[in-house]
Amino acid sequence: MTTRREFLKVGALLSLAAGVPRLLVRSALAAAPAQDQTILVVLQLSGGNDGLNTVIPFADDLYHKSRPTLRQVAAKAHRISDQLAFHPRMDGFARLFSEGMLAVVQGVGCAKSDRNHPGAMHMWHTADPQPPGPPTGWLGRAADQLWQPAAANLPAAFIGAIPQPFAANAERVIIPTVRNARDLLCPAGAATAAGGEPLLACARRATAAATATSARLDTVLRSGGGDYPQFRLADELRIIAQLIRAGTGIRIYFTELGGGGIGGFDNHAGQLGNHCSLLEQLSASITAFARDLQRDGLLDRVVLMTFSEFGRTVHENGRRGTNHGAAQPVFVVGGKVKGGLVGAHPSLADLDQDGQKVHTDFRCVYATLLDHWLGLESRAILGAAHPPVDFLRT
Repeated sequence: MTTRREFLKVGALLSLAAGVPRLLVRSALAAAPAQDQTILVVLQLSGGNDGLNTVIPFADDLYHKSRPTLRQVAAKAHRISDQLAFHPRMDGFARLFSEGMLAVVQGVGCAKSDRNHPGAMHMWHTADPQPPGPPTGWLGRAADQLWQPAAANLPAAFIGAIPQPFAANAERVIIPTVRNARDLLCPAGAATAAGGEPLLACARRATAAATATSARLDTVLRSGGGDYPQFRLADELRIIAQLIRAGTGIRIYFTELGGGGIGGFDNHAGQLGNHCSLLEQLSASITAFARDLQRDGLLDRVVLMTFSEFGRTVHENGRRGTNHGAAQPVFVVGGKVKGGLVGAHPSLADLDQDGQKVHTDFRCVYATLLDHWLGLESRAILGAAHPPVDFLRT
């Protein structure tokens, strides 16, 4: 636990470094991040993504019979096996998959998943399927493990316009929300504390280091970065790439597509056009992010994973939409990702209340990223040990 002395010291330093954004001061107080330090980006797809129209079983007659108005034809889809294909609007994902930088973890979820939005999302956020769950989120607990009280480093950040999701709720560290990277730049003439006291000397060092980080970030922002499409998600991933490139030392980033709350992926009616648009945004934005990091040799340090609160039903519902289902595909992107299909595509003949059955517990995905990517102790964060999923290269 943080001592009162540590708390007061950090608070005093933040006050003394007048005019300098607190995020940069906290980042500057920590030791310089290692050049090979790994980074996790978690992307929430709010509303319950229809995995069946994302990774399409085009060769299965049951798919076509179950979705007379929503089905996607093989001729337009991007084939990734003799049975499966990405949605026609996901050409970027198809290229990442063919290059071995995208893994599709199939059949992910929880055996007793809640099919209501708040309950299901809370399960994914807390990493606990039993309500009410712990008072902190799994990423918040990971940030608590990464936090160094003496250094007051900044382990995690939420990038987005919606209220910060519960997954980022921590006990020991405050995880900031960032909406614009320029808000982190130091103003001209930021004050530097004077005096010879040790605390003041530390404040001067923190201010100087934060100003240096701000200068690096300013250089990154002026360079413009990679070529991103004009989507909100792309803008938020661009911010993450800029903060990574500027060397802020943040290890966990969390962002979102769909708008929070019930979310844009909750397509009970008129699904076809809306879902096509969301999948295009998802694929194009992540592909641009990967290319941007790849250009500077940074992609080997970064893994991005997606999740949604649940999948959708196999049969469309009569309103040209789908209802809340069970299993879903989780996408994992990165330079050290072992690309390909992971696990079997869930059967369309053996269903759970018209949803595809889960065969991979979502906590196994979390444990893999915590233990084998971030180097943390997943048992302490998740409350139990979970076997890893084979999607990372050693």
